[in-house]
Parts: sequence; structure tokens; C-alpha cells
Amino acid sequence: MFAFNRVKSTFKSVAAVDLGSNSFHLIVAQLNHQELSVIDRLRESVRLGAGLDENKHLTAEAQERALACLERFGQRVGKLPVGSVRVVGTNALRQARNADQFLIKAEAALGHPVEIIAGREEARLIYLGVAHGLEAGEERRLVIDIGGGSTEIIAGTGFETIHRESLHVGCVSLTRSCFADGRIKKKRMRQAELQAGLEIQPVVAMFRKESWDRAVGCSGTVRAIRDAVQNQGWCKRGITRSALEKLRGMLVDCAHVDELRSLGLSEDRLAIFPGGVAVLWGVFDLLDIPRIDVSSQALREGVLYDLVGRIEHTDVRGRAVKAVGTRWAVDNGHAERVAKTALALLAQVQGTWELEADDHRQILYWAALLHEIGLLISHSQYQKHGAYVVGNSDLPGFSRREQAVLAVLVRGHRRKFPLQEFDALHKTVTKTGVKLCVLLRLAVLLHRSRDPSEIPAMDIRINGPELHLQFAEQWLDQHPLTVADLRREQSYLEPVALNLSFQ
Repeated sequence: MFAFNRVKSTFKSVAAVDLGSNSFHLIVAQLNHQELSVIDRLRESVRLGAGLDENKHLTAEAQERALACLERFGQRVGKLPVGSVRVVGTNALRQARNADQFLIKAEAALGHPVEIIAGREEARLIYLGVAHGLEAGEERRLVIDIGGGSTEIIAGTGFETIHRESLHVGCVSLTRSCFADGRIKKKRMRQAELQAGLEIQPVVAMFRKESWDRAVGCSGTVRAIRDAVQNQGWCKRGITRSALEKLRGMLVDCAHVDELRSLGLSEDRLAIFPGGVAVLWGVFDLLDIPRIDVSSQALREGVLYDLVGRIEHTDVRGRAVKAVGTRWAVDNGHAERVAKTALALLAQVQGTWELEADDHRQILYWAALLHEIGLLISHSQYQKHGAYVVGNSDLPGFSRREQAVLAVLVRGHRRKFPLQEFDALHKTVTKTGVKLCVLLRLAVLLHRSRDPSEIPAMDIRINGPELHLQFAEQWLDQHPLTVADLRREQSYLEPVALNLSFQ
């Protein structure tokens, strides 16, 4: 089953789970005509990012902490309907080389699929959450989120982003490299700030050229810094540059993080606090920010609003597919004709092949729209070029698993069937992906002439390994090239154990 949501407008409750590098968050809300009322929030410090060993594997201890938390979360959301809960993993899971094995256990504990999202997708969702928590308006905003393993910086207006970047530095990663033993000192703080600056510097020009009306910070790190400077009386609202400077001065005067208890920090926040301050100072300094406001909303709220968009038929993924198709000059008329035929074939076999979910229709439709995207690079092996473009493009709304499936469908739509590519997918989607690819291949084949006239109705029947196409009388006699293509396709489908026949 793909990690897509079934479109269903009768959900009474929806939920989002954020598997962060430092903390896991759960938020549950009641849904009434796109209006959300939060009814429950849970947060646990899991320190998943700190559980990555030198080979980028999640240690057994880190997995045990995470799964214990997810079992508790599962008691709250495990019985909610499929599609009403969206679970996203961020930087720690992006890095973990054994993430797939962990996800199997995580999904069993929660009772819902888990998506690992790319950094820029995380940035988009963070901005969406923050924007929904602010007053309505078209002001230009700069949003900063400091997580455990990454920092997201986003410029946008209203609910739309203009620029979004995910940087490979966070409070946990800096703590591991600069403050692992809890000692601070001026030299270590300077080292941490330099590391943060090296990550921030490449995007400074991009964000400086976008003037903003308001800078907003979010996440636990930013809120902890806000609470610390306000408790000390250094500022009354948000975080000012002068207040942050005083906090830096206080930190470098400390020998150990234990001396920061007077700031009122929680125990799980104490050790990673200097790393968070170093990142925020780097952002303030390089982007020349005088003050930021602090939002109580962030990634998990953004995930929730994005989920509601999918349920209410305003899925950002569809817009992303059409946008990338336009950028790569796809023949949209031809692509739509292929998509129509592919979906007509799907409608006939969906029961037999267990392809009845809305997500199956969606992924097949999007793959059909993008199947020729590689033509702008070269006609030779264009399916391979297209798979690379789809797999590596910035496609808002897609998880890494979803994007990988889409890319492999584009790769497999013609010539030899790339069974190894499908075997490399997550095992929960391999068999379904192969079936969808067969339908896409047949639709592409039938439209090879690019004739805009309608393809006559045909029947497709599945009986175990037998796949039979029944065309209108004499249609094949009038299309000998299609017959030749179908005969060649018979050999192409042998690796997937399908026997194609037609008449």
C-alpha cells in the first residue's frame, strides 16, 4: 500500500505525527468543513538524531526509545481510519541507512504508514504551519525552524513559499560535534558558530534579496531561547538581537551546561541548548535580523493542514506534477490521453489486482502525465532521463517513498521492464508498482502514433498470470504497428511472469 491518503470527506478527527531528530510530536484535531480544532497534543523527547552511530545507523537503544514512544502514540491514533493520520520523519530518518527496517516496526506500532520527507518538503510544511498560526495577510515573512539535525529557512508570502532551504545543521548535531561532554567555553561556542555559519552562508544571498516584513522563529529550540531571554528580562517580545547577544555572553562564561539550569530549561533541552543558540546566532548575524517573533505552530501543524488539503481535494502534489511537466515542456495533450487510457484499464482490473485505493489512481495518473519528461534531454533512453528528473526534482507534497515510486514508473514505461528498480523500492509497494507499470506501459503503447483521436473501448481481463486484451472487431487489422508493438511487449512482460495475449 502506498503511503498516500485515501480521499474521504467524512473524517471526524485527523492527526499528524512529527518524528523529529530530537522530539516526537502528536497532534489530534477535529475536522469540520476545513476548520480544525485541536483536541490533543503529545510530545516526547526521543533523541533519535543522537542515536545515529558513526555509520549512520540507528542504534538499538535509539530504536527502542522511539518505538516505545510510538506505541504510546499508537494507543491514541491506532484506531483512527486510514488516511486520517499523516506521519512524517525528518532529518534523522533521512540520514539513517537502516531507516527502512525501523519504519516497518514504527508503522506496526502506530498503525499508520510513515513517510520520510525531504528537507525542502519539511520547510514547506513548516511554513504552512506557521502561516496558519499568524494573522491573515500577504506580508512577506522569513521563517526559521531549528531542529535537532537540520535548520529550515523559508521566505514566503501568505500561505505560499518563495524560497525554502533545509540546512544540515541543528542543535543535536552541533551538540555532538562541539559540546558532547557538556562543556561550553568560548572557543567551543565559536567553533559551533563557525560550523553553523558554513551551512548558512551559501543561502544568505538568496534570502537577503527577498526583503521581508516579519521574521518568525518556531520549534522547541527557538521557544526555549525566547523563554530564557524573557525570563532574564532582556526583551519583552520575541527574541531581539541584543537579548541573543547577552545570552551568548552568559553561555561562554559557563564551564558546563549544568550551570544553565537557572534559565529554567527542561532536562531534555539542557544539553542541546548551546548548539541551538549557536545556530540561531548564525542566522541572526548572517541575515542581519534585528528581532524575530516566535510561533507556537510548526511542522506538525503544517502536516495537519496539508492533510486537510488532500482530504478536501486541494492536493499540492497534483499542482507540483503539473508544474514540473510545464517546466520540462511535456506534451500535456498527449500525456492526458495516455492517462485517460491508463485509468480506463485500471478501472477494469482494480478488483482483481487489488488496486482499488484512490492513491493507486493518483500515482498512475501522475506517472502518465510525466512519462515523457525526459524527452527534453534526449530521445535516446528518455525514460531513464525522465526517471532521474522525477526522482531528483523538488516536488512539494511528496514523500521520498512516493517520489521514488513515481520515478520508477516513469523509468519502466517502455522498453525492457526494469524489475530490479522495482525490487529496490520499499517492499510494501513493489508488487503494486509493477502492476501499475504494466497498465502504464500498455497505455503508452496504444498511443504511440500520437493520434489525438479516441482509442476504441477495449476489454482487459486478468486470470492469474494471463493478461488478455480484447479490441473492437477489425481494429488490430487496421493497426499493424500496434500489433507489432504488442508482440514485442509479450517478451518484455516475461520477467514479471505475465503472459500477454490479444485479439
